[in-house]
Amino acid sequence: MDNNTGRFALLRQLVTDGITCMFGNPGTSEQNLLDALRDPEFKDFRYYLALHEGTAVAMADSYARALQRTAVVQLHSYAGLANGLGMMYYARRGYTPLVVIAGEAGLRYEALDGQMAADLVTMARPFVKSDYNGPCAWRIVDPGSVVRLLRRALKTAATPPMGPVFLGLPMDVLDETNTEPIIRSLPVHSIVMPDQKVTSQAARLLAEAHRPLILMGDGITASGAQTELTEVAEVLGATVWGANCSEVNMPTSHPLFGGFTGHMFGEDSKPITAAADVVLICGTTVLPEVFPALEGVFAKDARIIHFDLNTYEIAKNFPVTVGALADPKPTLGLLAQELKRVMSEEQRADARQRLQRQEEAKNAQRQEQLSRDDRLRDQVPLRASRFMEELAKRLPRGALIFDEALTYSPELYRYLPQDEPGTYFQTRAGMLGTGLPGALGLKVARPERVVFGFSGDGGSMSTIQALSTAARHGIGAKFVVLNNGSYRILKYNLQQYWGERQQPSDQPFPEAFDLTPPNLRFDKLAEGQGVNAIRVERPDQIAEALARALENDQPFLIDLVLSSSLG
Repeated sequence: MDNNTGRFALLRQLVTDGITCMFGNPGTSEQNLLDALRDPEFKDFRYYLALHEGTAVAMADSYARALQRTAVVQLHSYAGLANGLGMMYYARRGYTPLVVIAGEAGLRYEALDGQMAADLVTMARPFVKSDYNGPCAWRIVDPGSVVRLLRRALKTAATPPMGPVFLGLPMDVLDETNTEPIIRSLPVHSIVMPDQKVTSQAARLLAEAHRPLILMGDGITASGAQTELTEVAEVLGATVWGANCSEVNMPTSHPLFGGFTGHMFGEDSKPITAAADVVLICGTTVLPEVFPALEGVFAKDARIIHFDLNTYEIAKNFPVTVGALADPKPTLGLLAQELKRVMSEEQRADARQRLQRQEEAKNAQRQEQLSRDDRLRDQVPLRASRFMEELAKRLPRGALIFDEALTYSPELYRYLPQDEPGTYFQTRAGMLGTGLPGALGLKVARPERVVFGFSGDGGSMSTIQALSTAARHGIGAKFVVLNNGSYRILKYNLQQYWGERQQPSDQPFPEAFDLTPPNLRFDKLAEGQGVNAIRVERPDQIAEALARALENDQPFLIDLVLSSSLG
């Protein structure tokens, strides 16, 4: 085996940069690269086989999120790339650093329009991050630039605002001799702060607020700014709402954590955003709904302050009073200190009162929710709240959660408050099918932790092949399929649509919103792929199911049959 070619150089560069694994689905146009992995030089490099490209990308996404470093995905030619594009969009919307590679037959066949000929770079461009030069998708066309372009891809993916990038790999280029030096790629340092005058202006505006609001997102986690964000909120007595928020950006049990703005409809967010007289935005898009509100999002005279490492998002849709390129951690830390300096005693007293009012309101709301759960806890079909309550009693500290529970997410974080950074990851951008592979990626990243992944029945069917990957590689994630026999979220959304048009809410739903018939048996689907499973239909079966799931470090699935009620 000639080990002085581009395929070996590419793998050596990955190893030199600390990348120890790859997620993928193989194809003929990548066979030479994957053949090189048989060389003893790469015996410690792991290839995780997924039986669908969406699974491969979703695993890489959660792996990268858990470790906060770049992951590599291998897809196959045009067909594999096309199958992975949806999850690449999901990673782009979530700013996940991924390098996606796909093979081609070779440059020598360019003029022949062969069976698998396609412009992979053009296909990938709408689904990768963009920088000042445009979409970050490239094709290697010279044997002397294999490592050069790989290093560019790794650097670009990991430079804020982070995101997926694409690299096309013609086979014949990888088979040519390569003499490029293998040198570790060093990160681009991006800790930037606004001028002191800008921070002081923002502090003065916030100090004068009577109804301050903080909108935040996953840029907080990317910067490690949870402590600083919480301090700013406490000094101001400002309620914090998550917008593009899918990780632990602030402890959800904190009195000032208000929850999440509307995911689908901007009209659901407006009562939150339009009530504030001063708004601090940090680390989030504004706003990430599917159907955003076009007007009235903020009060007419509201002062808007936006700090972010992604300047594209600042004033993208709404004017701002203060906007600055800023790393959240040092900027929020400085802002907290400046607020303490400029706030009067009267303003501090007002902040304390706001905190107290929010704490009382949040506690009252929680007690009301718990009381309602208690009334329903013994119902059959089951309510999700009963399962979450039982899981909370047994889940070890430090366990990781991947949440694609969607309409059941409120029950999940009601009983399992997400307070520890790096332990909770939610699906993003409205994507279904992330729960099963998302749990796998977390477990690969954190094999010493217990990992639970939650997914609806519709989403689970999108990536059910992920269970075979769990069995093949012995990835001991635990899966909970929330099986209500329907696309429940679509029913909620259609009710909203009806309401906007003054139509009755008790109309029949479209037949396609129900997944039965057939009666999907996820326990049988899991067992058919080598994963042990159990079906839970009554409250008295929950304890046994959780005991079996937690008895060892093997993959296990719970088919949780739930009420399809929308109440």
